[in-house]
Amino acid sequence: MLVRYTAHVPFLIIQLKCIFTVRRQYKMEKRWVLASDCNDDTVAKLAEELNIDRSLAQILVQRNICDFDQAKDFFRPELNHLHDPFLMKDMDVAIARIETALANHEKILIYGDYDVDGTTSVALAFSFFSQLTKNIEYYIPDRYLEGYGISTAGIDYANENGFSLIIALDCGIKSIDKIDYANQLGIDFIICDHHLPGDELPQAIAVLDPKRSDCAYPFKELAGCGIGFKLAQAYAQKHGLAKETYLQYLDLVMVSIAADIVPVVGENRTLAYYGLKKLNSNPCEGLRALMEVSGRTENYSITDVVFTLGPRINAAGRIDHAKHAVAMLLCQVDSNSLEQSELINLKNTERKTYDQDITREALALIGESEILINRKTTVVFNENWHKGVIGIVASRLTEKYYRPTIVLTKSNGHVAGSCRSVVGFDLYEALSGCAHLLDQYGGHKFAAGLTMQEQNVNAFADKFEEIVSASITDELLTPMIRIDAEIELAQIDGKFYRVLSQMGPFGPENMAPIFVTHNVYLAQHAMAVGQNHLKINIKQQNSPIFEGIAFGLAEFQNLLQPRMPFSVCYTLEENVWRDKKRLQLNIKGIKVK
Repeated sequence: MLVRYTAHVPFLIIQLKCIFTVRRQYKMEKRWVLASDCNDDTVAKLAEELNIDRSLAQILVQRNICDFDQAKDFFRPELNHLHDPFLMKDMDVAIARIETALANHEKILIYGDYDVDGTTSVALAFSFFSQLTKNIEYYIPDRYLEGYGISTAGIDYANENGFSLIIALDCGIKSIDKIDYANQLGIDFIICDHHLPGDELPQAIAVLDPKRSDCAYPFKELAGCGIGFKLAQAYAQKHGLAKETYLQYLDLVMVSIAADIVPVVGENRTLAYYGLKKLNSNPCEGLRALMEVSGRTENYSITDVVFTLGPRINAAGRIDHAKHAVAMLLCQVDSNSLEQSELINLKNTERKTYDQDITREALALIGESEILINRKTTVVFNENWHKGVIGIVASRLTEKYYRPTIVLTKSNGHVAGSCRSVVGFDLYEALSGCAHLLDQYGGHKFAAGLTMQEQNVNAFADKFEEIVSASITDELLTPMIRIDAEIELAQIDGKFYRVLSQMGPFGPENMAPIFVTHNVYLAQHAMAVGQNHLKINIKQQNSPIFEGIAFGLAEFQNLLQPRMPFSVCYTLEENVWRDKKRLQLNIKGIKVK
């Protein structure tokens, strides 16, 4: 059964037990898995054609880039690589309905989810169509009062205020009953979603979703904001509008791609590539102000967006209301953009406090329960936890214990949960086996959300454990470092890094390559820095000395000795200090012989 957090248990005792148990049972050594070998002839030919290091050619072939033309398209993405938006099922119907609405001066409501993808989607669609009509507003549901997706309250708002067309972004694909309700009221819906549909599609005027089974659109992994972008592209294309009318929103699309953790390949990679260029040169006013208050205004990567901008935009909906994020993203030059971004930044500070407190309580709860320690899943429940941060807490617990994790709290009279999985395990399928205990659930393989009645919590925790235990392997419960290539330090030089950096922007399915090098030695003593980090200088025979930073690996300080060989796996990055650039190894793992 599930053990709940109890405030009456002496917290110090819980904390000590938690720390002891985690150290005793959860000091997991990560598996190092080297990528499979590629066809030697293909690798050799590509290395020769591109005049690059063979190891880099190997990585390209691993990513299905096997000839010169494919490599050219990969290294030099072009906006003309974007697909025709009218290849998407129902796009022609959607544009026709919007044309009718504009011609008849109908009121249009742009509706979107409260996360980063949803708020950037709403900002994009509202801003684009505001160029064409003044009869337009936007609506973001309240996370706590309305929940995820299309809400009855949102439809009622549209009905009471005379809106006859709702364009829903990043949600709606499973809102069968809500769309039926809107139809009864005479309100039309255009759904722009990227989530996996159910067996039945909602009866909307148009359903734009590349994942619907009858959609022939060539790229299936657009973010919700990407679908909104294609809608704007389609309208501009049909009406002969300048490309800048929709290309100006590429920075918003890129932020959604980064924050929603969609694959950075194909069309997404092209959108992210040009979106990063815009962010780093000429961002929209709202993002510019947010970058300013975050303390960094240039040289953003996808990773920087994920950890710097994404959480701040998300914080608005987690702590207060996501309409503040949209307002910030819609700010114009010489407006109150700095004030709006400072408000968002303040909400992010509040979010961090909730996050830290709840994570500490959840770790204590697990640590004092033999039941939870010995399971292959983590399900924790406290009715007082802040719903807005339970997804973040679930991610932190998954990182700590590396097993499918669900964090539950009370919300609006029912129990709401945020779910996270481990690489290789289908969380959504496991939840499907518990469907009889849930009011609703949705998501994908690695992340999901759910609601249930409180009386079902214990039964759900037991059933979830039963289903996961029956199918997950010990290997999947061990964190893994996927290594792309084995190299020698002497291979790394300026050209090597320049070619490597052109493989970006990096993200899911195009991650920054991880290299492994064996038989390295300390060039000087290892030094612990910061909180549990390690700074080392290493070399091989006939190689330069390379600086390395190993986050969270200070435990190796006394294990590494001069003249003792060891292995490292790492990514390569450029470290900038006082305007001086130098290559640095970001060390992901160390193995001592």
